[in-house]
Amino acid sequence: MTEIPPDHPRYLSLKERHGIIDGMHQKIVAEAGLIAHGRGEAFDYLLGEKTPDYALEQEKAAVAHLLLAKNSVISINGNVAILCPDSLVQLAEETGAKLEVNLFYRTVEREQNIKQILLDAGAKEILGVELGETAATIPEITHNRRIVDPEGIFKADVVFVPLEDGDRTMALRKMGKIVLCVDLNPLSRTSVWSNVTIVNHVRRAAQEMVDIAKELKNLSREKLSEILDNYDNNSMLKDSVKYMAERLLTLSQEKLQEG
Repeated sequence: MTEIPPDHPRYLSLKERHGIIDGMHQKIVAEAGLIAHGRGEAFDYLLGEKTPDYALEQEKAAVAHLLLAKNSVISINGNVAILCPDSLVQLAEETGAKLEVNLFYRTVEREQNIKQILLDAGAKEILGVELGETAATIPEITHNRRIVDPEGIFKADVVFVPLEDGDRTMALRKMGKIVLCVDLNPLSRTSVWSNVTIVNHVRRAAQEMVDIAKELKNLSREKLSEILDNYDNNSMLKDSVKYMAERLLTLSQEKLQEG
């Protein structure tokens, strides 16, 4: 990985950026993943590159869904395998969720490389790799993300899809599944169609969800259900848009004053 000076004002962001680039060269991240990461960086700048209070509420609701699920799955692509593999493996352990590799630009080499990253992070079982004739498919999708593990996403009741694409989110919802996502763009199809949308950087969200899961996993199902009864995703999306708009206005005023 390219060395970034620790005193650089955007050290962590640049370190992640070069990690994604290195991940592409290692056949883990697809080339399109670089574009997706850059788009996310722009939205994260509007958050001040830190977790807003509203995101903690979103993360709490998502964890409650995972803990209440009968068969939950965390979907893994190349970008999250680079950005936060350890946290997602821990989250799976804390909530009893399974891990499944699911890729748009699917190759056996990428599947195996991502699987190895998850194994190195401590995962015991990874679904979705070299499925072949055993694969199940998601209806209404024609690209490679339709290919899923019959023991994973296909029969899951709750699917956590960090860094998701909108058409698969819509298709999963139409299958009757609860979809949880992380998306820095609160206006995307993924954000709008998900049951719970976490508008935050996936690295921060994943680690915070691990901490939240440790707190919530001993609660009764009734208490967990109460969390979800009080959660409104549309309202939370409005809060996230308002937060970004207000911070953009503040930033513009500050920059004009500097000029």
